Amino acid sequence: MTSVPAAQLLRMSTEHQRYSFANQTARIQQYADMNGFLIVQTYSDAARSGLVLKRRSGLLQLLHDVMSGTAPFKAILVYDVSRWGRFQDSDEAAHYEFLCKSAGIPVHYCAETFPNDGTLLSSLSKALKRTMAAEYSRELGVKVLDGQKRLARLGFKQGGVPGYGLRRMLVSADGDAKQLLANGERKSIATDRVILVPGPREEVKIVRDIYCMLISENRTVYTIACELNRKGIKYIGDSKWDYLAVYSVLTHPKYAGCHVFGRTSSKLCTPVVRLSRSEWTLRPGAFMPLVDQAAFDEAQRILRGRTINRSDEELLDNLRSLLADTGRLSLRVVQNAPDTASPSTYRKRFGSLRRAYELIGYGRAADFGATDLRRRTQAMRENLIAQLQAIFPNQISIVRRGGRWRSRLRLRNRGISVLISRPFRPWKTTTRWLVDPIRNERNFVTLLARLNVSKDAFQDFHILPNIDRRKRFSIGVHDAWLNRGKCLSELSQFCEVIDRVNSARKSH
Repeated sequence: MTSVPAAQLLRMSTEHQRYSFANQTARIQQYADMNGFLIVQTYSDAARSGLVLKRRSGLLQLLHDVMSGTAPFKAILVYDVSRWGRFQDSDEAAHYEFLCKSAGIPVHYCAETFPNDGTLLSSLSKALKRTMAAEYSRELGVKVLDGQKRLARLGFKQGGVPGYGLRRMLVSADGDAKQLLANGERKSIATDRVILVPGPREEVKIVRDIYCMLISENRTVYTIACELNRKGIKYIGDSKWDYLAVYSVLTHPKYAGCHVFGRTSSKLCTPVVRLSRSEWTLRPGAFMPLVDQAAFDEAQRILRGRTINRSDEELLDNLRSLLADTGRLSLRVVQNAPDTASPSTYRKRFGSLRRAYELIGYGRAADFGATDLRRRTQAMRENLIAQLQAIFPNQISIVRRGGRWRSRLRLRNRGISVLISRPFRPWKTTTRWLVDPIRNERNFVTLLARLNVSKDAFQDFHILPNIDRRKRFSIGVHDAWLNRGKCLSELSQFCEVIDRVNSARKSH
């Protein structure tokens, strides 16, 4: 009797030893031997939660192979329903199984007591199992969160980076210091804990200088960042200081020795939401402070006094006074004004800085040409990214990181940079395009989208293996530099062309 070729799907999180790859493989092989299957391919998701598809590279690849019609197997063997996934919507798990079934490749659950044969009993059993799998994740999440809060109330850190001027110290269950943890290092003994301690002396001094510049010198958050950069003082990872970096140092209670847990929430892989202070878990005196409580409290009073307690009309009056003193308004002028609220405050109160200008009667259309173009270009970039994700929902995800909320694409666990290239005319009849590399994305495969001369639509798209230059540069209409990659005639070819460019890069 000829064996039926089959693929096995393995998934292991960190729940129980019975779900190890070895145990799953043994049970699946036993099922295959008893039912006439020959395992010809393996898809696996190691240390992966079953909550969301985008983090399941193995399942994603399996679905891609099945839907492409080129799969070399006729059945899919899975240990049980929970290894297929713990999706919070049980219909989602059913949908992915239906895709396989409709392609003529059924799913078999090898450790379940019921056959997956489409009968009423089978359908009811699967629906119950999927609901139980989802509920298990919800209950586990509640228990884990309760445990994290308990440890936080004892003053122990629950993961995450320490922050500028601080370091992570590994301590024993008795509280004895063991060693400093470097970036990326984690504790290996379950009973060990982590606390925050002051970092290098020079960083601690910078933190205190920041508070001094705010309290004694009455500087704005933005001007403090500019002063630090002017002095050549580096932020974390040798990056530059910006508004958010300084603001974090001035407002996070950990700099006064208070441990904070739960400022944000992202339960079961849902979007991150900010929680009110009343929902935080606080432990004063958990760490050695970098600044005393009086200085921290004064910093909060100053920052609140600059924005929260001012009415909308007072904020607009500040802009009028600033305009009278400087004769003009701009993002930089507002940022540098010590007695004026930050640009982000005006955006929150009035929708945009430009709207605040309009309310005080300032600004002609010509004054905002560059601002409007930048904003329109950013919107076109976001629309392009969203369009690609809609075309390839099972292969492409959108990643947003950093305070500047710059988004990029992720294709099969690889980052894809998206750059918009704007045209300019160095001479009357000549058009060139600016390419502005992003430092952290230069080595990524890049989608370069060039705008047309009117700057209101895309002229063409190019997939490049990387951006091989560090500084801004320009290219011509048929620039030889573009030959490093492939021209994309239609967005529907995106993934195919990415694969061709990756293959060409590997061959070189």
